Amino acid sequence: MTAHLHLVRPNNENRSVGVERRIPTRSNNRELRPREYLTPSEVEKLISAARKGRYGHRDATLILVAYRHGLRAVELCDLEWSQAEFDRAATLHVRRAKNGKPAAHPIRGDELRALRELQRHTSGGYIFETERGTPFTTDAVNRLIKRIGERAGFPFKVHVHMLRHACGYALANAGHDTRAIQDWLGHRAIQHTARYTELSQERFKDFWRT
Repeated sequence: MTAHLHLVRPNNENRSVGVERRIPTRSNNRELRPREYLTPSEVEKLISAARKGRYGHRDATLILVAYRHGLRAVELCDLEWSQAEFDRAATLHVRRAKNGKPAAHPIRGDELRALRELQRHTSGGYIFETERGTPFTTDAVNRLIKRIGERAGFPFKVHVHMLRHACGYALANAGHDTRAIQDWLGHRAIQHTARYTELSQERFKDFWRT
């Protein structure tokens, strides 16, 4: 006996395969921010806003150190007092993430004074501590920089990695050699450093000069 089969229309239809579903997408960085770095004057503006916060000296020093040494968030969070020498040749021994090259950076006078003052108010081994005396996480330091950027009145969102880029562009605009900037930032491959010198005004300083 042959069974007679027939299709039964479902009472409920949860979704249709034929209808294109619109998936929300994240805005790209260019829509969120006009650029991925800060200028030296904007870094100063950020530091000034940081000084007015509850932990003003710590936050201002954190921004200054991240900017001067081109630190990634994780490098900043992992920074220990054992990496800082405060003798006549004040030096910061930078350990790089992402298989970057370590380096010994000189510490300038204003930075040295800020670090010494900060050390008097910390008890642990890490340079930058939270109010609980623990080291920052990368998420926490990003939230901190974002809040300070908002207080400073920036029309775009600020994040901690913009300070590393700010360092690269500032050094390139000061006319420093690409290889030297590569070593300062700890890049293994020079193409990661080339972006800073490619956009530097220094390359065009003699154009149209007679």
